[in-house]
Amino acid sequence: MTLLKSKALSGITVKELCEHADINRSTFYTHYKDQFDLLRQIEEEIIADMNTYLNQHNFEEKEQALQTTERLLEYIVSKYDIFYTLLNENEDTSFERRVMEVASNFLINNWMNDDEIDQANSEYLSTFIISGSIHVIKLWLARNMDKTPHQIAQIINRIALNGINNCYVD
Repeated sequence: MTLLKSKALSGITVKELCEHADINRSTFYTHYKDQFDLLRQIEEEIIADMNTYLNQHNFEEKEQALQTTERLLEYIVSKYDIFYTLLNENEDTSFERRVMEVASNFLINNWMNDDEIDQANSEYLSTFIISGSIHVIKLWLARNMDKTPHQIAQIINRIALNGINNCYVD
């Protein structure tokens, strides 16, 4: 992550990674094919953690949704350098797309089970809510987390729930 803050992944060599991590190249190649594989595995681990975390909570209850969003934000805080770098500094937007996909799947499956919501439009609504939430989180990280996770969770959930509650079939 330190190297990614100063240069693009394509400009980082395995030699630099090994020097920075104080390991030899054979150890690196035992675990990774190249620097792209290392980043992919870091992203996979975070996505798996997020999925595990999200599967443990009930999003259908408003109170639980706020608490879960707050816990996810606390998770992001605990991995600040990784999230800040992968969401803001990295020219590759695959991590952002993958986070959006995970969050969108949970939003569609859990918050949008309401029969009054037009299912044909639910994907548009979830995309709008999730991409807005990601950008709120990016701004929050860029401002060095100037608000608490609870405050940001309230903002995100208020917007999400208002959007869902106001998206009825015509």
